[in-house]
Amino acid sequence: MPTKKKRRSGNFIAMVFFLLAALFYLVNEKYPLAGKQEEEPYVSVIAVHDGDTVSVLLDKKQEKIRLIGIDAPEMGQKPWGEGAKNYLESILNASGQQVRIERDVEERDTYGRMLAYFWTTKGEMVNVMMVRGGFAMLYTFPPNVRYVHELTEAQTEARNARAGVWSENGLQEKPRDYRKENPRK
Repeated sequence: MPTKKKRRSGNFIAMVFFLLAALFYLVNEKYPLAGKQEEEPYVSVIAVHDGDTVSVLLDKKQEKIRLIGIDAPEMGQKPWGEGAKNYLESILNASGQQVRIERDVEERDTYGRMLAYFWTTKGEMVNVMMVRGGFAMLYTFPPNVRYVHELTEAQTEARNARAGVWSENGLQEKPRDYRKENPRK
């Protein structure tokens, strides 16, 4: 038969364990463990502006998002800009106009657009699909480089396959060079 002293010490140990567990839970809620990423919910796509800029409905308001890590031809770079926009629309239509957004280090660009990676409902990264298909180029802008390896591999595949902008009669001028000569108004 356990003595009162042993029962008290057992109760004390259980209480300490419970308090430590509760403290760990509360601290982890406020300061998540390193590397833990909260998944964003799926959002509805409202409009595709071009091959790398989309508007979505997020928290009951419209948000313009620039896809991280890619640079699609501008609409004035015919026929490549229109082709990139159409391809992005086809990916999003296949995903039921629903995407999950994932942010990186910086939340917005200099134009105030949210920066994000897009994931289809099938778990495919839209940014990589655009590059692999030859409809966009790799465009790194540190510190937002979480998927630079995957995007680099996709661009190598597209170049080797001579897909889209990498074809024999492909894009003649990089989108960023085109923007320098044709600034936004």
